[in-house]
Amino acid sequence: MSSGLFDYSHFPQISGELFRTVQRRDLFEDDKRFVDAEPRVDPDLLFERYLTERSERDFDLASFVEDHFRLPEPVGAAPDLAASRSMEDHVSSLWGALTRTFDAPDAAGSTVVSLPNPHVVPGGRFREMYYWDSYFTAEGLAAAGRTDLIDGMVGNIASLLDRFGFVPLGNRAYYDSRSQVPLFYRMLRVLEEEAGFDAVAPHVEALRTEHDFWTSGSDRVADADGSAAHRRVVGLSDGAVLNRYWDDRARPRPESYHEDRRLADRVPVDDRPDLFRDVRAACESGWDFSSRWLAGDDLTTIRTTDLIPVDLNAVLFGMESALAEWLPRVGRTEAGERYADLAADRREAINRYCWDPDAGFYVDYSWVDDDRSDRLTLAAVAPLFTGAATDERAAAVADRLRHDFLRPGGLVTTLEDTGEQWDAPSGWAPLHWMAVTGLRRYGHDALADEIADRWVDLARSSFEETGRMAEKYDVRSVGETTDLGEYDPQYGFGWTNGVVTALSARR
Repeated sequence: MSSGLFDYSHFPQISGELFRTVQRRDLFEDDKRFVDAEPRVDPDLLFERYLTERSERDFDLASFVEDHFRLPEPVGAAPDLAASRSMEDHVSSLWGALTRTFDAPDAAGSTVVSLPNPHVVPGGRFREMYYWDSYFTAEGLAAAGRTDLIDGMVGNIASLLDRFGFVPLGNRAYYDSRSQVPLFYRMLRVLEEEAGFDAVAPHVEALRTEHDFWTSGSDRVADADGSAAHRRVVGLSDGAVLNRYWDDRARPRPESYHEDRRLADRVPVDDRPDLFRDVRAACESGWDFSSRWLAGDDLTTIRTTDLIPVDLNAVLFGMESALAEWLPRVGRTEAGERYADLAADRREAINRYCWDPDAGFYVDYSWVDDDRSDRLTLAAVAPLFTGAATDERAAAVADRLRHDFLRPGGLVTTLEDTGEQWDAPSGWAPLHWMAVTGLRRYGHDALADEIADRWVDLARSSFEETGRMAEKYDVRSVGETTDLGEYDPQYGFGWTNGVVTALSARR
């Protein structure tokens, strides 16, 4: 990954003729199950066997796949506990059930990227490390006194930055071309609170590496005549430089091949590479998928790379502020001053481009249309979460959240009901943590407490009914969501456990 992208030819389950044949035959309800499979024999031998056997009259593709791959199962989401267990007991037991090791792939051709330390994974179909999930999980681990796991997970992220120059969305080969919301600095904040700055100091240079990744090309776009973009950076006509989500590949995702191909069939051939890239860029955002990214009413109108997302830029402001604070403490005062200037410039640009005075809310900005998005979403809480908002604007956001977004079970993600999982009626743990933490940062404690109470009570009532912790919830009807999005509801669940634990610790 440091030199670009993985050579997919080493992975028969995500590339080549066998992959395409399996996908066309629709052998698996979830495409991710096959791409996570591990070859039982060397990939070169496996392919030769396939070429030989496929022409035989009695060849059965499903049997061939079963004989030549170890197919994964969902990661344990239901430990064996007494029926009278509490939600707290259940979540406590899940820290162990969801902790996995990736020190060495089990077989040649495995899509797993190794990690030096155990890592808490989300659960269900999400069997590997996921980047932004790891931060929200860490907040819960801190409340549970599991500093050992936090330290190891921080080490895993740092190792990815050292090896590849960025943090992949997850530790799988097919995530080699995109990252995710860059919250490593927040993981370091958690570690600092638990173990002091000495635990953070060895990772400050890794954080600079991540900043370099996200801002690569800034000089190029800043010098452009008018607005211009290069990968993840966008230069605006007044000289400001902000960021967008991106993906270095413009083709169907291996883990969602069917969904992407079916979507592409609905647009002209020449438009498909841009469609694939925008779909992938939405995955980098973590919001896959939402009306937030759409120009129209469905995913064929997705335009992720046209938008400057308010949450991404607020998080990068937080990263730059952290570097400005930490670099002088490791003897790099001049470098720290440079990051302080970058943070100040970004904060000003966020408030100039992403504040909608008519809505009284932070929104995304279309650098292509030179206009603010009219989609109101919970991404607006990110400037409060990272401290990029002004006091007056934080108060306006709080009012809008109270009047338009608050539901019986917490905050609804958007005001649009589209069938996509990052729209109404879904409520998500990471956005609740950002909202509650951000509101408290600006002194809106009563609203923060109300949101936290509703969210924790929702998770508890759902657990008492189902015996499991869900990836997301229906905050409108106070229960688990129906089948929204491109995959079935998942359980475990890392960031839900983390946020519920962390919020409960502050009640």
